[in-house]
Amino acid sequence: MSAPDPVSLVWFRRDLRFYDHAALYHALKAGGRVYCAFVFDTEILDKLPDRADRRVEFIWRSLQALERALRARGGGLLVVHGRAREAIPRLASALGARAVFAHRDYEPEAIDRDAHVARTLADLGIAFHAFKDHVIFDTDEILTREGRPYTVFTPYKKAWLAKLNPFYLREYPVERYAKALARPPRTPLPALEDIGFRPTNLSALKLPIGMAGAAALLEDFERRIDTYHEQRDYPALGGPSFLSVHLRFGTLSVRHAVRVAVQRGGRGAEAWLAELVWRDFFSQILFHFPHVVARAFRPEYDRVRYPNDEGRFRAWCEGRTGYPLVDAAMRCLNATGYLHNRLRMVAASFLVKDLHVDWRWGERYFAERLNDFDLASNNGNWQWVASTGCDAQPYFRIFNPVTQSQKFDPDGRFIRRYLPELENVPDRHIHAPWRMSLAEQQRAGVVVGRDYPPPIVDHEAARKVTLGLYQAARRARREV
Repeated sequence: MSAPDPVSLVWFRRDLRFYDHAALYHALKAGGRVYCAFVFDTEILDKLPDRADRRVEFIWRSLQALERALRARGGGLLVVHGRAREAIPRLASALGARAVFAHRDYEPEAIDRDAHVARTLADLGIAFHAFKDHVIFDTDEILTREGRPYTVFTPYKKAWLAKLNPFYLREYPVERYAKALARPPRTPLPALEDIGFRPTNLSALKLPIGMAGAAALLEDFERRIDTYHEQRDYPALGGPSFLSVHLRFGTLSVRHAVRVAVQRGGRGAEAWLAELVWRDFFSQILFHFPHVVARAFRPEYDRVRYPNDEGRFRAWCEGRTGYPLVDAAMRCLNATGYLHNRLRMVAASFLVKDLHVDWRWGERYFAERLNDFDLASNNGNWQWVASTGCDAQPYFRIFNPVTQSQKFDPDGRFIRRYLPELENVPDRHIHAPWRMSLAEQQRAGVVVGRDYPPPIVDHEAARKVTLGLYQAARRARREV
């Protein structure tokens, strides 16, 4: 009697697609039967404060598409609800798997989880194989001449581009080996309610979901990519790719995205490619310097003594600061889970350098609300704005929320979309409605202090306070 075919298990995480999938490719090519699984990890889900979380629904709906793709090729998807560090070894053992295949993650808690899983599997005689997939270059692939990780973006980008070649962008041809997929017993995908969540407004937002949604958005962006560098900073123009959530959950392969940028060429594609390089940069910063999760990259700025007024923080969260661009940004985030990159910078700068609230408070709020939340990018960008991170904006460069509004939403189109109470305010006053006379306010149907809040702070006065806070932290560092 011949021995049964060896069994492998592919553990899907932030890679919810069937094509160009490194771990799935290697498992299929290794021979034998290949099962696929996803775990709704309670270690992650239990920490989410809102039971109506768009990201959970996005994953849930993307899993439906992935399961259909696997079924169409003779396979299927096993979906488990529980602690992944226990569920994966248990499932692998039950299937008689000789190996588990997955993609590397660079977040400290994920690294700890994967190390625990690998040890448990080893005790069971099962191998654990992890592959690069979320980024183009990871861990120690891009280092300085001295063998150290880069902490300044521009030389990192130069080294990244110099190293890039077709080898790193090759597609993993999963389809070619799909016959090795094993079909598990068909069990229905658990309902959102079964895992402790409820539906959100994701359908109403018409956000394209899954692999097909990512493909449609990429196709649309390719028609606009040549003007990306000109329109990307204007929130009312629809200039971004809108692909960040698909890159986050892997319904779009980052290799595919970079291939598009490289093959297209031109200033627009080059600007988008730079944003993709930033993803790699922040990922390797998190991997090499995990202390950034809780502390400033630059230790001297852990000494900044933010007043942390909770009332001001809540006003910022709810879009009640009296600065229209900031308020529109926060209301957009709360309503949709999406926030334009320019607005992320403006809103973050306002919280830290106008309201003098610790950047970690804002980072956590974005982490709760953003559909595309990624720890490395979220942390890296908040520390950039707060001037506490690597290659950060100098502490004395502070966004002026009014001039940012005038420059990037000149006719107030974005502001009016999320602040309907300002709909009839003339363009010349839409960025600072408190500057209207009372008669002008009455004609516009918005009296400041009644229909819309007055400015929560004076920007120039707040700027001086910020300079003092950062200068004091720097002095304290020198005196130690």
